[in-house]
Amino acid sequence: MSYVIARKPVANQDINKLYLEDRGIHDWYRFVLSFPPHLVRDYLERFAIRPGQRVLDPFCGTGTVPVECAKHGIVSAGIEANSVAHLASTVKTDWSPDPDGLERHAVMVADAAAAALDMESIPDIAILRVVRPQDNILRSLPPEQEKLLLANSISPLPLHKALVLLEHLERYRDERYYRHELLALAKTLVYSSSNLHFGPEVGVGVPKADAAVVGPWRMQVRSMAADLRQVHHLRHPDAHIMHGDAREALRHLAPSSIDAVFTSPPYPNEKDYTRTTRLESVVLGFIRSKAELRAMKKGLMRSNTRGVYVEDSDDQWVTHHPRIQEIAAAIEARRIALGKTSGFERMYARVTKLYFGGMARHLAELRPALRPGAQLGYVVGDQASYLQVHIPTGQILAEIAQDLGYELVRIDLFRTRLATATKVQLREEVVVLRWPGN
Repeated sequence: MSYVIARKPVANQDINKLYLEDRGIHDWYRFVLSFPPHLVRDYLERFAIRPGQRVLDPFCGTGTVPVECAKHGIVSAGIEANSVAHLASTVKTDWSPDPDGLERHAVMVADAAAAALDMESIPDIAILRVVRPQDNILRSLPPEQEKLLLANSISPLPLHKALVLLEHLERYRDERYYRHELLALAKTLVYSSSNLHFGPEVGVGVPKADAAVVGPWRMQVRSMAADLRQVHHLRHPDAHIMHGDAREALRHLAPSSIDAVFTSPPYPNEKDYTRTTRLESVVLGFIRSKAELRAMKKGLMRSNTRGVYVEDSDDQWVTHHPRIQEIAAAIEARRIALGKTSGFERMYARVTKLYFGGMARHLAELRPALRPGAQLGYVVGDQASYLQVHIPTGQILAEIAQDLGYELVRIDLFRTRLATATKVQLREEVVVLRWPGN
């Protein structure tokens, strides 16, 4: 079985980008900084994974690993705590909808939603005339949900259109197509209708007074249907994506059920992945209150200060790890020397210990689920986000794994990237491990 598509050498700045030939299914919805399918193919080949074996991605994200496994007939599993990302990975590994039926149903829903907007004198296309509140009473989110959004992340008119479309999706709900149509709306909200931009953290640009919603959504569903036609000759993916915490892997996995792991956990920095997916999470109803947002965050690896809680105790796993303690002490010493006193800055040292403690907990919990000789690849990156103190993430993760009985096979350089503050080149690596089975 061949995994790799022959290509010319790729420049460092482009190596993490999605190849044109990989857009099918992968591009239905994905994080901006998701790792690329060609990297997954490379390690499926290096690990000599064959049909009949099972690959796990415990930090599944939007499903790059299970989708790529499905394209090559490999059984896969995933674990993901972020609700929208879990939706994406489950939908992208569900190739059961009839493409023609999906398109017909989307056309019916789009026509009904567009007709409802026309009755309100609100065309779906973006126009220069801004509808004044006295002309139309625009729909909005409940106040508690609206407070969860990044300010100005979507303008009132596009939000109104999205809520009208969502209402019609519910009114004409067909379980054969509903989740695919919902994912199409998630992508439309972010990339066509919102004021968001990514670079690499999510931010808000100049607000757009108006933007189309129904039309771009219909085109996205059509693209999904076209991709489904391309894979109709392949067997339906044998992929099981579980909604849960990677640090509690045994809640989801049977003993000795995994032959290989390939994944990219969060890195220790200030990137809050719930902010990256906040707009679609709130509008589509996955998060309706601060309590629900907090519950989601508690299921995620502690990798940023916005997701740290008083009761967190993962740092106990690395109490006796000298390098982690030294890095945390260096961060705290630099904070004091620089006179940094904000609440977030005071947590930099703690979140560093919680992150590596969480990874230790994950690797420990994962061991019983691995078959003897299982191979593992963890894509991680060095960091300098915390007051420019260097964190060699890959090296420390390798040390933690070895302490837990894993064998370190090698650490491969995937690419380098430029640190925003210091302009220093940081390494992004694949830590390759083996579980001997004791």
